[in-house]
Amino acid sequence: MTNTQTSGSTRLGWVLSLTSTAYFMVVLDSSVVLTALPRMQRDLHAGLASLQWTVNAYGIAFAAGIITAAALGDRFGRRRIFNIGLSLFTLASAACALAPGTAELIAARTVQGLGAAVVMPLSLTILTSAFPLRRRGLIVGIYGGLAGLAVAAGPLVGGAVTEGLDWHWIFWLNVPIGLAAVAFALRLLPESHGAPERLDLVGVTLVTAGVVAIVWALVRANDVGWSSPEILAALLAGSALLAGFLAWENRAAGPLMPLRLFRNRAFAIGNAATFFMSGAIFAAAFLIIGEFQFARGYSPVSTGVRLLPFFATPMLVSPIAGAVSDHIGRRPVMVTGLTLQTLGFTWVATRGSLATSWIELMLALLVAGVGISMALPTVPTAVLNAVTQPEMGKASGINYMAQRLGTVFAIAIATTVFSAHGHLGSPAAVTAGFRPALWSCVVFAALAAVTAACITAAPDRAGADTHAVDVPVAA
Repeated sequence: MTNTQTSGSTRLGWVLSLTSTAYFMVVLDSSVVLTALPRMQRDLHAGLASLQWTVNAYGIAFAAGIITAAALGDRFGRRRIFNIGLSLFTLASAACALAPGTAELIAARTVQGLGAAVVMPLSLTILTSAFPLRRRGLIVGIYGGLAGLAVAAGPLVGGAVTEGLDWHWIFWLNVPIGLAAVAFALRLLPESHGAPERLDLVGVTLVTAGVVAIVWALVRANDVGWSSPEILAALLAGSALLAGFLAWENRAAGPLMPLRLFRNRAFAIGNAATFFMSGAIFAAAFLIIGEFQFARGYSPVSTGVRLLPFFATPMLVSPIAGAVSDHIGRRPVMVTGLTLQTLGFTWVATRGSLATSWIELMLALLVAGVGISMALPTVPTAVLNAVTQPEMGKASGINYMAQRLGTVFAIAIATTVFSAHGHLGSPAAVTAGFRPALWSCVVFAALAAVTAACITAAPDRAGADTHAVDVPVAA
């Protein structure tokens, strides 16, 4: 190997490490707060319902900022905006740790969510832009595998840190990691841009307001009722704003979300598969964690340990699935994976009673986990490979928007089904709601599999524009 190849390999290894570290932090902070809420309630003298908004505020800001962040990266430089977002996330983490009350904590979590909205799409865009086309399945597999590990680590880290130290430390942990990541990213990440267009301010305003209204309605619906004036007004306003956004984008000179991308079959169907797949994964994880804690009586740490095989499977399987898809194509791997996900969730929904051993449920979840691990690298890779290099930033933003909306929508539906059949008053009542609610996840998973099967094989457009050095990578 020549010195040039060694230097290029090292640089690409740093790109993978830095983008994956930032991605892990963002996903981890989506769930790490959950197990710390009771301790935070006691220390801050606040109601648990108001503290739930530390979770909701993060999610709403996260969903609202993704497409705008991707467009800012295209316009002003992806590395530059990525570092701004990571710095914002890190500073907001410190503000969360120092928050003296609930209002300050919710405000800091909102800012943290905005930082996450910047980091998430740009980390994937920087990563896929840096690596050659024939390695993207493997690399996105490693990157995507961290999602499962971060979700698994959320209850473990939150519970262990809260019990062993203090809830403030779940936020302090981000600070040294974030500062080090920013310092290295400024030197080692490559800079790239999208098409040199002016920022679509009208589009930014319409899509942000529309997404906030829709997500607000979905996270509030089960508290105040789906037919309440607040929810109906938010849904109608959000729908009208998003319809106005689509109408504006159709005639804007430099659209925030080019609608022509959706004329590409692989891109359009891939984003639909992302919506259903993400909804199934995160709604099922939400329900299963609740079932293990409230029905079976396991502590947060004990729950995390028992579910580790399910959540950590992507770390082992996703890189292999991504590498295989580089050779045989994305569709057979993603369809097989999404089918396994559906079968695993069906097994749990059918057998998920208190009389069933948790070991049997874990075997079923392991089947689902292997399937999820096969889909995590292949679905986003199929979406991004369907567009050209300058379009990858906006394509990544659209794909992550589909992911966030699918997650919020599926959890809202699953929670509604749970409330219609059960409640948290007793273990039997929890299980009574858990099983029908999980069937809604089965439907989402099945729709993801059917949708992915409709993606027709096509040449990867991104390959014509990639400028990455094709060198060995020590991942």
